[in-house]
Amino acid sequence: MPAPLAASAPDSASGPLSTDAILARADGENFPVVLRGIPRSLRQDLLALYAFARLVDQLGDDAAGDRIAQLDALSKDLHRLPDADPSHPILRRLAPTVRRHALSIEPFERLIEANRRDQFLRAVSTWEELVDTCTRSAHPVGELVLGILGQSNEESIRLSNDVCTGLQVVEHCQDVVEDLQRGRIYLPAKDMERFGCGRADLEAAALTPALRDTLRLQVERARESLGAADALVLRLRGIAIPLVAAYAAGGLATCDALERHGFDVVRRQIEPARRDLLRNWIGLVWRALRRRGRR
Repeated sequence: MPAPLAASAPDSASGPLSTDAILARADGENFPVVLRGIPRSLRQDLLALYAFARLVDQLGDDAAGDRIAQLDALSKDLHRLPDADPSHPILRRLAPTVRRHALSIEPFERLIEANRRDQFLRAVSTWEELVDTCTRSAHPVGELVLGILGQSNEESIRLSNDVCTGLQVVEHCQDVVEDLQRGRIYLPAKDMERFGCGRADLEAAALTPALRDTLRLQVERARESLGAADALVLRLRGIAIPLVAAYAAGGLATCDALERHGFDVVRRQIEPARRDLLRNWIGLVWRALRRRGRR
């Protein structure tokens, strides 16, 4: 294991940077009930991918010491793939997936770069700037999922990028308070200004009208981006149809939950309801199968 990582996150460590904690969180966050029946080999490949993404996020958000140095060390270890075995246990789990599916290292590197940039990010100015952050923090995951599914092509990646933008934006809406505690504001400053929303609104003990309106706009945009899921699912085959539909359904269900709770992310952690997840998932799968049957 590279020295900067070993200093703060040895395999035997406890806490959020331990291998067991990262694997458990990756499994819990990315495999809702509708995905529990997927083939074991596919599940293991996807878990390896999400564990890597979780490790990178944990290093960027929670690691003690020089986070840039630790992310650089992880990048160096990553680039041992696919020819040699890396040192970090999460990367060793990832190695067979990279080799089996001939995955490019570049999307993994973009995830690391996203967290490097987060060390200096304090706010985003515009919606366009927020989408640009998604090209590193979210788009690579969708691209890699398509690669694991063997269904990666230019149009599918384009649609996946839109879906992943929606997923990332709705997550930022959920995590406004947590992000602020880390010194970051992902709500576009231009939108905050439009609604008269300032830092005081983010720090308030209760949801203010200005913050509510700012969040409502972001959720509307997230829904629009997630709308690409219909066209994406229609292009897919086999197990990829319910799998990708489940990811998009999770984002839509989170939009439903935020709207139902009046966008009050200040006093509660808003999570999607299972019934909304299932309803959106069934809708996406049904529409894709029906449209395919008409061809």
